[in-house]
Amino acid sequence: EAAAEWPGPIEEAKKYPLTAQNLRDQLGRLGDTPFELAGVEARVPANAMVPRSVLNELRRQVVGSLMQQREAASRVALAEPDALERLRAEVAARVHPSSLIPHPSQLTVLVRSLDQLDTVLQHRPAMVYCDFEDGRRYKDAVPRARAAEVPIGLATLRILKPGEEGFLKPILAAGPDAVLVRNLGAMLYFREHAPDLEQIADFSLNVANELTADLLKREGFARLVPSYDLSWEQFAALVRRSDPTWYECVIHQHMPMFHMEHCVFAAFLSSGKDWRDCGRPCDRHKVELRDRVGASFPVTPDAGCRNTVFNAVAQSAAEYVPQMLALGLRRFRVELLRESPEQVGPLLDAYRRVIEGRDDGRDTWRKLRAMNQLGVTRGTLRLV
Repeated sequence: EAAAEWPGPIEEAKKYPLTAQNLRDQLGRLGDTPFELAGVEARVPANAMVPRSVLNELRRQVVGSLMQQREAASRVALAEPDALERLRAEVAARVHPSSLIPHPSQLTVLVRSLDQLDTVLQHRPAMVYCDFEDGRRYKDAVPRARAAEVPIGLATLRILKPGEEGFLKPILAAGPDAVLVRNLGAMLYFREHAPDLEQIADFSLNVANELTADLLKREGFARLVPSYDLSWEQFAALVRRSDPTWYECVIHQHMPMFHMEHCVFAAFLSSGKDWRDCGRPCDRHKVELRDRVGASFPVTPDAGCRNTVFNAVAQSAAEYVPQMLALGLRRFRVELLRESPEQVGPLLDAYRRVIEGRDDGRDTWRKLRAMNQLGVTRGTLRLV
């Protein structure tokens, strides 16, 4: 409820007396407000003259009063004004003292083919992850890693719909040392069917703050990969507010830009629509999308026939490794995409030398730019 007054005086109209319609027109001009005029009840003196400017001012007074009342009614007292600080303090209290003790740095590698796997095993990383288009090949990968005495983790699909648990069975049957979990459905599946299997939360779980990290750690994840959306400042803040030993940082990758239900392979390389009638051209062809400046963006399918479009240029965090080490981070990952076996060795050696402190990060970043035909980018990190 609101009221407004004008002290007058009301003069006698010589040409245009005030009418109910005049009132309705002037008071109904509420276009920039959340209100609308439902109706007007008026007792207008005969032959009275009221300037339009007066009616506009009365309308503004009433609208202003109503807006103040709305704002006052919408204010809700916070039940726990210090809730965020309390939750952050609880996370900090769970940081184990052992995380403050220096640990040796470790390099892990993600591969996307058996040829890459064979090459990487010769370099003996702390762990190798397999992310194959066809999950049935996992059974071939695990024995090779076992023979090389290198721990192996297998990646799940990025999206798992109800009824698609069958895509996880090849991982379970292969008997890996760990599973790289990319959705919460997979977390629950392996918790039920393989409770002793180590689970590592990958980037797609979008760990962007210490509260999320703490929640997932308490759900049983051995390690977490921070969200790819973080800038360096945000990334560093996340690590400082939690336990650095929780995290595994991806320091080289082609950033996944889009993950989509649409299958480019079926649409352009077959007369079918999906896996039931496409003839699986993805088994025989590689696809890239080319933009207007000629950059080629690799497209990969997964076992669920969903496609991921990757950035044409690899993102490198080589410059940031010294700062990461200073934060207490010790586990670093290099992700391969379509690198040949000949390219893999120099790439891994370059990063190993940086994380072991033998080479300068900035110099390594420049060398990587020279090694790659398209160079490398800092991506979301942006060293300032």
